[in-house]
Amino acid sequence: MKIILTRVFVDDQDRALNFYTGTLGFVKKNDVSAEGYRWLTVVAPGDPNGTELLLELNDNPVAQAYQKGIFEQGIPAASFGVEDTHTEYERLKAQGVKFTMEPTEVVDRVIIAVFDDTCGNLIQIQTLQK
Repeated sequence: MKIILTRVFVDDQDRALNFYTGTLGFVKKNDVSAEGYRWLTVVAPGDPNGTELLLELNDNPVAQAYQKGIFEQGIPAASFGVEDTHTEYERLKAQGVKFTMEPTEVVDRVIIAVFDDTCGNLIQIQTLQK
């Protein structure tokens, strides 16, 4: 068994696609519309058949409450692995990304940082140092 799909709720799919591809560097995998629903996924550029991230519109009141609640609590909606949290922090910050947590070693050899994805979510990046 393996994870093939996970999601983040977003308040604007076009803005999310622009941020997740243009700013973060993911690649669009699927963009299919049917009967008012849009299936929009991105993947890591080096892993086109890897785990897909669904940028799901939060047009459901339960999804809106969940998204708002975890954002207000400072809980990241997703966590992405990076080679070097400090380097990625500097790269994203230079592009205007707003961080709520600068790179911090939270446990031995694990460094995280948290930013606002502009679509209603906090996202964590992390490095596990060897």
